[in-house]
Amino acid sequence: MDNQLAGYDWCLDLVLNQVDQGIHIVDCEGLTIFYNQTAAEVEGLQPSDVIGKHVLQVYPSLTLETSSIMKVLASGKPILNQQQTIVGRNGRIITIHYSTIPLYRDGKLVGACDMSRDITKIKELSEQVMDLQVELLGTKNANREKSKAKEAQFAQYTFNDIMGSHEAIVRLKVMGQKVAASSSPVLVTGETGAGKELVVQAIHNASNRRNGPFIAQNCAAFPATLLESILFGTVKGSFTGAENRPGLFELADGGTLFLDEINSMPMELQGKLLRVLQDGNLRRVGDTHVREVDTRIITCTNVDPEEAVRNKELRIDLYYRLNVVSLRIAPLRERKSDIPCLVDHFIHMYNARLGCQVDGISEEVGAIFDTYTWPGNVRELQHAIEHAMNIAAGPLIAVEHLPEHLRQYAGNPHGGASGLDAGKSLPAILKQVERATLIQALERSGGNISRTALYLGIPRQTIQYKLKVHGLMDRVRSSDSVYGKERTH
Repeated sequence: MDNQLAGYDWCLDLVLNQVDQGIHIVDCEGLTIFYNQTAAEVEGLQPSDVIGKHVLQVYPSLTLETSSIMKVLASGKPILNQQQTIVGRNGRIITIHYSTIPLYRDGKLVGACDMSRDITKIKELSEQVMDLQVELLGTKNANREKSKAKEAQFAQYTFNDIMGSHEAIVRLKVMGQKVAASSSPVLVTGETGAGKELVVQAIHNASNRRNGPFIAQNCAAFPATLLESILFGTVKGSFTGAENRPGLFELADGGTLFLDEINSMPMELQGKLLRVLQDGNLRRVGDTHVREVDTRIITCTNVDPEEAVRNKELRIDLYYRLNVVSLRIAPLRERKSDIPCLVDHFIHMYNARLGCQVDGISEEVGAIFDTYTWPGNVRELQHAIEHAMNIAAGPLIAVEHLPEHLRQYAGNPHGGASGLDAGKSLPAILKQVERATLIQALERSGGNISRTALYLGIPRQTIQYKLKVHGLMDRVRSSDSVYGKERTH
């Protein structure tokens, strides 16, 4: 039995030395009994320098009051998701994100385990970004006129940049322009790649805050303790290495603060955010002074916010406070009539960027685009066009120029749907019917696109796209075509 237990200890040591977190285990007296290789690499020490030594001997900058391990040994209660800056024996200053838990055996406290990640580089980069934002915003306030071009770095899109004529997009633009006139919080929902930040920037640029700062922060990008100091700022001495630094709320004063993936913000921070939203006042980390800010908050989620509330990812009181105005961006699969104008827009954009001379897409590519479900939404369509234009050599994007996951739909856009009747697939049958219907409508309209669109009850842009896909542009009256010679220059 003893040999079996010894085997378990060997396996446990092997596993703990492979994990990407630093593991530091002490006994009830604070003496180190395990110190894994990750912790050693982060802190510039060797396990032999730590094992058997008291935690305060290993970290001379800590005390009984500041060491999380010693506090857990004293209280018997865990300390979770915290940030700490320590000075190791080698003199290196390290910022870590950690959790420390008590270890019990048969109901008796026998030690503590500290699990940590090195976030020193992340903290340094975030502070550099913050300092850069302070510098840029300071320059802007000093000379408002000269900074207008620089402002585009923060919010460059307007409602004119939101492409599409589908009813859902038109409604979104109308509502967005209306809510831009107020300072009420806005919650924007939509799937990944649908264009949430584009809508948020458009709201900012349509508001009376457009000359103020626009600052965006992804709430999933940083651990909780670091995100708190980024949002609310710090005062010198609040923790080791802390300086007087404004947070994003203060930097966005008079403008807009965009918080993306708000459902990824830790619950304790959501409570602090709620207080700022309610009274417009905040306190920097470690400060007693209350500061007043005039910052509009716009938030986004890539999941259903009510589902986030049910899953305990979003506080219900914060949800009600943020959801004063709610804007939903329809996924691309729900507004496929916008694909033609989006394709045209991206082709023109990448013609300019890549020096290409692409005129459009082939009939087969159009059929694929029209039936594909676009799980990545507009961003996926944009990347598909960019991919194709890096490869295409002729005037049209063909199937062989598409990314691999789209090429497999060639000849059968539904990816393997069974055939009907004489071996024809449903897409093939639908395509044949659609082409015949278009020919009939064109004959009725005398080749006029606008009247054809009216007959069929679909937008003019969609008719143009489908005529091109089916190779019917030669049936269009030349003076009515936007794909004729006037577009070849």
